[in-house]
Amino acid sequence: MTTSSEKIDITELERSELVSWFDHHGMRPFRADQVMRWLYHRSAVSFDDMTDLGKDLRTQLDSRFRIRPLPVVTEKTAPDGTRKFLFELADGNRIETVLIPEKDHHTVCISTQVGCAMGCRFCMTAQGGLTRNLTQGEIIGQVLAAGQRCTDDKRLTNIVLMGMGEPLANYDNVIRAIRLITDAECGLQFSVRRVTLSTAGLVPKLAEMGRDTRIRLAVSLNATENATRDRLMPINRIYTMEALLEACRHYPLAPRDRITFEYILIKGVNDSPADARRLARLLAPIKAKINLIPLNAHDGSEYERPAQPVIDAFQSILTDKHYTAIIRWSKGTEIAAACGQLRGMAT
Repeated sequence: MTTSSEKIDITELERSELVSWFDHHGMRPFRADQVMRWLYHRSAVSFDDMTDLGKDLRTQLDSRFRIRPLPVVTEKTAPDGTRKFLFELADGNRIETVLIPEKDHHTVCISTQVGCAMGCRFCMTAQGGLTRNLTQGEIIGQVLAAGQRCTDDKRLTNIVLMGMGEPLANYDNVIRAIRLITDAECGLQFSVRRVTLSTAGLVPKLAEMGRDTRIRLAVSLNATENATRDRLMPINRIYTMEALLEACRHYPLAPRDRITFEYILIKGVNDSPADARRLARLLAPIKAKINLIPLNAHDGSEYERPAQPVIDAFQSILTDKHYTAIIRWSKGTEIAAACGQLRGMAT
């Protein structure tokens, strides 16, 4: 019999791969759908839970596969109800995931890598560098764990891939996970309109994303000129703002959709009225909306958040230019769960 250490985590398989396994073992494909519904609709944590499968089949599945929910190392709750989970992966690495309460639902912010190689100077995750990519199952596992912890009357309806890591740098595993997340029949059944991927700007992967999925796109811009973005986000030295914005201009969008441009406001760096006017000009050819995110400081940060009048003035310039420009005050700052504060460490 296969030992536990040799078993495959069944959440690493796409539907087509599970169908192939059943076919190889002389069983009909609908068995794959049954198993997936137990996993993703009923949150089964063992094959014995799958009571509409015969005992022999459950034993066979258990001999080949395992179901490993992500173990929680620590859980913290902020005064606003935001919850941050530190999960330990099978190899001992750790990642953070944030469950955010909204007015009538929950949003989960999930990670796609252990650490990050992008080196953004305002981000805590970047300080430790990149350890490795997450697998499909490790990405899915965060969503499953968050959903099981929504114990109030609010459902988990929204997912943002904005946690640790650059999603487009782990493209294949992220797309596999997205397919399962948005699978309306046997997967997690999330609407593509309620799943958002945030990227620092890996330009070649944007075209692939536009081809492979219809989830929402958010672009972390944070500057209005290359010199400033070079300093804040080293990826800009490879893919300039001009290249990034041109890729965004050609990104396929449904008629009513917009690309969200995330702009972290940093005191004395990118928060001037001239920056706001340049941002309006830069985004004019693109179907865009703007999230203004006042900087969330962290230990050792070299930057500060602008004063409220500066933030309000920046927003006013954009709204006067007829942009939807929303100030996004991050939740969970008291437990280091806000944008740019995740690092995958027990604190």
